This record gives sequence, structure tokens and C-alpha cells, in this order.
Amino acid sequence: MKRREHIGLDLTPVIDVVFILLIFFIVTSVFKKDELALMLNLPESTAKAIEIDQDQVFIELNEKKVAIRGIEVNFESLEESLKAIKDKKKPIIVKIDKNTKYDRVTKVLDLLQKHNLNNLALVTEEKK
Repeated sequence: MKRREHIGLDLTPVIDVVFILLIFFIVTSVFKKDELALMLNLPESTAKAIEIDQDQVFIELNEKKVAIRGIEVNFESLEESLKAIKDKKKPIIVKIDKNTKYDRVTKVLDLLQKHNLNNLALVTEEKK
């Protein structure tokens, strides 16, 4: 009498497909960068680069919108957020689109000065 062999499934092609799908999703995913809320076209500069920590406050400003810590807000909410900062020496990183009108820039700078937040850095693109 012949013995019947147990035939098992070959999982090698399944594992290959899983790894290919994993690589596909990793490569095509969009990673969040520095909690940016607005797409900004920054001006160029030859200034030296500074090191940015996660505990710093990020303010983004363009022609129509303003954002703080990656969340789009209006100027009243921005003032409330700035008022809530207890450490007045905390670094404030300001990213301003180069097409933004000067009166919007001065409005943000006035709010920072009003709440005595003077440790300020303006972010630019590196000149090539």
C-alpha cells in the first residue's frame, strides 16, 4: 500500500508579495515634516543654519493664513496661544512666505513683542 504524503502550502510567494507591498507603501507614503501647516515659498539667505528642537514654537505666515505649531489659526487664536507661553525665553521660529505683505508680518511681530517673546528666528531657504 502506498503512503499518502501530506502536501503543504508553499508560503514563499505570499511572503514575497507581503514584503513588496510593505516596500511600496513605505516608499509612496508622505512623511510629516516639522509640523508644517502651510506651503511656504521662503526667501533665500546666506545666514548660518540653526538647530531646531521640538519644544520650540513654530509660526507660519503666508498671504492669507497663519498657523502655530502646525495648526491653522486666526490672529485672535494666535494671540491666545502666545499668551499661554510661560517661558518667555523659549525660541520662536517664524516662517514667512516671501510674497506676504509687510502689514501681516508686522502684525505677527507686534503680537510677539506684546507678549515679550523676543527669542526670535526667521527661517529662510539656503542660497545656492
